[in-house]
Amino acid sequence: MDPTVKKQSSSSDGTIRAVRAAIRLLALMIFLGILVLFVMMPTNTYKKKWFVQVVATTDSTYFGRQGATILIYTFPVLFSAVLGCAYLHLGKKLNNNKSKSSPKDRLAVLKRPVLVKGPLGIVSMIEMLFLVMFIALLVWSIYTYLRTGFQGIEDKAAKKGEKLWVSKLGAAALRLALTGNIALAFLFFPVARGSSILPLIGLTSEASIKYHIWLGHTCLTLFTTHGVCFIIRWIAKDSIWKQIREWDRTGVSILAGEISLVGGLVMWVTTFPRIRRKKFELFFYTHYLYIIFMLFFILHVGITYAFISLPSFYLFLVDRYLRFLQSQRKVRLISARVLPCETVELNFSKTPGLQYSPMSILFVNLPSVSKLQWHPFTVTSNSNLEQDKLSVTIKGDGSWSKKLYQMLSSSSSVDHLEASIEGPYGPVSTNFLGHDTLVMVSGGSGITPFISVIRELIFSSSVLKIKTPKILLISSFKSSSDLTMLDLILPISGGPLDLSGLRLQVEAYVTREKEPATENVKPLQALWFKPKATDAPASAILGPNSWLWLGAVISSSFVIFLVLMGLLTRYYIYPIDHNTGLDYPTSAQAAFNILLMCVSIAITASGAVLWNKKQNTMEARQVQNMEGSSAYGSPASFYNSDKELESLPRQSLIQSTKVHYGERPDLKRILFDCKGKKVGVLASGPKKMRHEVATICSSGLADNLHFESISFSWLGCYKGTAGCRRVVDTTKLRRRLQQMELSSVKGARL
Repeated sequence: MDPTVKKQSSSSDGTIRAVRAAIRLLALMIFLGILVLFVMMPTNTYKKKWFVQVVATTDSTYFGRQGATILIYTFPVLFSAVLGCAYLHLGKKLNNNKSKSSPKDRLAVLKRPVLVKGPLGIVSMIEMLFLVMFIALLVWSIYTYLRTGFQGIEDKAAKKGEKLWVSKLGAAALRLALTGNIALAFLFFPVARGSSILPLIGLTSEASIKYHIWLGHTCLTLFTTHGVCFIIRWIAKDSIWKQIREWDRTGVSILAGEISLVGGLVMWVTTFPRIRRKKFELFFYTHYLYIIFMLFFILHVGITYAFISLPSFYLFLVDRYLRFLQSQRKVRLISARVLPCETVELNFSKTPGLQYSPMSILFVNLPSVSKLQWHPFTVTSNSNLEQDKLSVTIKGDGSWSKKLYQMLSSSSSVDHLEASIEGPYGPVSTNFLGHDTLVMVSGGSGITPFISVIRELIFSSSVLKIKTPKILLISSFKSSSDLTMLDLILPISGGPLDLSGLRLQVEAYVTREKEPATENVKPLQALWFKPKATDAPASAILGPNSWLWLGAVISSSFVIFLVLMGLLTRYYIYPIDHNTGLDYPTSAQAAFNILLMCVSIAITASGAVLWNKKQNTMEARQVQNMEGSSAYGSPASFYNSDKELESLPRQSLIQSTKVHYGERPDLKRILFDCKGKKVGVLASGPKKMRHEVATICSSGLADNLHFESISFSWLGCYKGTAGCRRVVDTTKLRRRLQQMELSSVKGARL
């Protein structure tokens, strides 16, 4: 590289890092401010002094009292989300510079596991920190709410002519709901798949699903207790039939709260493991009751109070609408490979502008298999090595994946397979180059995410000429039939690769067989699909600069919402209903605000997608021309790739692969024997195996081990959503390669 260009690049990188550091500092200050706000919210100081002053300052004919809650609770969170978008965009520019220096992972120490076994599974230090802070916040809130709520309650009970325990029960029920609202305020952060908030604190949406689950349990426990306490109170006052049907014009709408709670309870019941695993379809579709739950919750408490918990839901709505727009596109599925272990590899055409990190997840819908079901799969291709292809591998474990396998492996020809996708979603950055040795431990189909990691390191080694860490892949399988082809590790498309700089060692363990199986070895089948004119290559819904566009959507939609809400409030709602001369109904005001919020999000998100559609269309045409004129994307190219399996990179991988039959890996010995100051340990697969690896790394007996669990919570909710990726030993591989070469043309369907 030209020294002048290199100097300019280094200067640019330094500026970007400085700006990112400033954004992190500003986001930290906002977070601390929000934390102080939630800590003070249950106190009389906040209720009688702070909030009163804010209301007096912000109360106007344009925003009313809700202006205070918007300013205090909603604006800081949405502003942090926009800051996160800018932070991630700058980080993407750093990654695009492809600097040969390994970036420092400032959160590496906080990512170490501190809790291995328990209801939350493997928990890192940073996750434990936030968990402890949240539990402390809930305990403090409920204690303070009850303490302030019971002050002078004897006099209040006497004035109302109520028994003391009835008054205390009502006060406690109200305070339980106020505490539940705190849990609700955080509930939707983990389920925004394209979140810009979570990466700021070193988390991903996929890894945080477990916290959405526990937030949901906490929220509905408190809300249910709140409802039961009020029912008992109404029975004691002999007013249950009057109260249970009440929909107050300007106060709390009890009937709306009951509808919200019923919707939440139906969702809650189906989330328990026994029901979710056996009746997943029931769990999945009843979860759409979150619309009823949130809508009637807002109608129950009113829009002014609802703005405390709405920020995370607002960001979720933005994310959900963008996902909806992406899912409406029909994506070109160019080929499939049916593997011997009842596994299918699907290859989608994609535009070069669609970039993703290793270990990303793609949601796939195949209407010919099921029109309604969406399933997540780990992406096995690499966006740097394979700029025109997006691949996922599907293991035939569940009913959906088995139906797909039977469809593609049957004798009948499949000319076209309609498909839609959402994603990919994954970590915004990786730090594999920061290790001396990288150990990847997988069990069963858990090897799938490591395919993309190895391909990323192949790109760094062969293309960027960066020194990569030594790679040790330890894979455990039940039977030798699970061992499949080597080219699932190496990409089948692209130019020649130089693997001389890649130090890769593969140790495969077949636990239930003492020797390799020699009979009933099925050949690979290659299928090519005829594209339709309506099919297009997969592309980023908001284009290459998706983070900037997401920030623009969040900020502009919120501004439009404020303008529309202000005009509606000023000229129609506030201060009185111009039709009746009375205060405007609380539930109607809330409904208008919800409608305006959805309209604002739909307008801005649709506009951003349409603006980027032109560039995506141009890239799609370029890909189509490549598929039509070049060898890539043609059946001949695919066959040539198969016939080149004996090439030098393949032989190099074969020589570094060893299969052990009838035994399990001694993980403790293997990990402790790893040399290097910094050994990165990735674990993917069964929970027991991940816990074993985490226990070894967190034992303190080896300070050089840095553990990172790959627990695909989305995948855990679905059956058959991971790939079957195996490596075989030299002798067996060569025998299969010979069979493949003879049968590949015969097995292909044009």
